Amino acid sequence: MSTHYRHLVLADRIEIEKLVEQGFSQSAIAIHIGVHRSTISREIRRRSWQPEQSHANLRPYLRNKLDTRMPRSRLYLAGQAQVHADKRAKLSHQPYRLNNDMLVDWILSHLRKGWTPEEICGRLRSEFPNSHSMRLSPETLYSWIYSPRQKHRQLWQYLPRGHKRRRRLSGRRVHSERIKFRVSIHDRPESVESREEFGHWESDSVLGLRGSGALHTTVERTSRYLFAVKIPTVDASSTLHAQKSVYSSLPKHSVKTVTVDNGKEFSFHYKLKAETGIPTYFADPYSAYQRGTNEHFNGRIRKYLPKGTSFDDVSQDEINEIVQEINNRPRKVLGWATPAEVFQELTLS
Repeated sequence: MSTHYRHLVLADRIEIEKLVEQGFSQSAIAIHIGVHRSTISREIRRRSWQPEQSHANLRPYLRNKLDTRMPRSRLYLAGQAQVHADKRAKLSHQPYRLNNDMLVDWILSHLRKGWTPEEICGRLRSEFPNSHSMRLSPETLYSWIYSPRQKHRQLWQYLPRGHKRRRRLSGRRVHSERIKFRVSIHDRPESVESREEFGHWESDSVLGLRGSGALHTTVERTSRYLFAVKIPTVDASSTLHAQKSVYSSLPKHSVKTVTVDNGKEFSFHYKLKAETGIPTYFADPYSAYQRGTNEHFNGRIRKYLPKGTSFDDVSQDEINEIVQEINNRPRKVLGWATPAEVFQELTLS
């Protein structure tokens, strides 16, 4: 008979009660019921009880009315076990931690700051190291945000994507361009892939409303530190100027390579190498995952500047404030340190 795991029902518990009374071992009971012996062991351990002397359920187990001694062992009764199991089932999968007002207030305040659920849950451990009630998993927080009871709060609007319903994310497709002297990502040094070496960057463009310019964004792969520079048009000259303005302000060891997509704005990559010595590598067409860090941070910028936003009235100072806020949020991949903290440490080392 199969011994795969399954939930016990009342009929199973009645059989267990009968077999326990007859003195069968837990292994024998498991074979008879058709479950693993660990299931029987847990069931008897969790559902057995020590009745009071005057309890009505105890009377059938006393030899006569004059025998008032309590049974030495705990009793297993199918009815009592089923009641206990039903009660536990109703309490399962409930966000009981979010009955803590202090925890809810902390979550709401940081959601309004734009923190992601993963950042919020990760930071709780360092903010409240001695309080086990201030602990939460990202999945529990997502479930709570999208639960019907929290619908009136509209907490989804504070999430990075702002979706009203939970759904799978699909990557944005990029366009292939013919680029002179293009060097494939497959020719990039293997040390870049491991992220152990500091100074390798990923770059892209974030477009504003048609004709209102764009942002040149670049992210360091190890520290996840972000730069964003406003450019008037998405062309090679503007992008090259933005790249040079960022990289020239950094120590030489902080910029070793750049990985980009196949946008035409990176056509002057060979000029960047000639003038600064920084090589550029191009991801495969329609393979944004090969520079996923940059794509992720572009999504964070879109939280502040959604698609369709005109960049005409957005100044570089405002962009710098957005970037500073992003760089000062804790990241799980950094052990809940911030990109700004890690970047400063690596730059000075």
